[in-house]
Amino acid sequence: MLDSLEKGEWQLRFRDGSPARKVCVRSGRELIQLRHTANGCNRFVVEDGRNEVTVQYTCPGDGYGRTNVRKEGPALVQIDSQGIVGGRPFQFSAEARRIGSCR
Repeated sequence: MLDSLEKGEWQLRFRDGSPARKVCVRSGRELIQLRHTANGCNRFVVEDGRNEVTVQYTCPGDGYGRTNVRKEGPALVQIDSQGIVGGRPFQFSAEARRIGSCR
């Protein structure tokens, strides 16, 4: 499902009112580990459907997470993620929308 998303710059709008964030999407996988930016995390695909994917991941020494991405269109997705980063829990819901080309 992630491969079917449009490539480019996407804007994330968090439902809790946190400041919006931009991310350059090249493969769609950039939307999985939004709170864990380190490489070397192990990923396990829990569900990979036509319009939805759920991935659980573990980042040695930095925590873990579980992210669900639901596609509403090639340039619009809903994201729910939760886990532990740096010893602290996190949970968020966001909408991501393609806004243009990566800069």
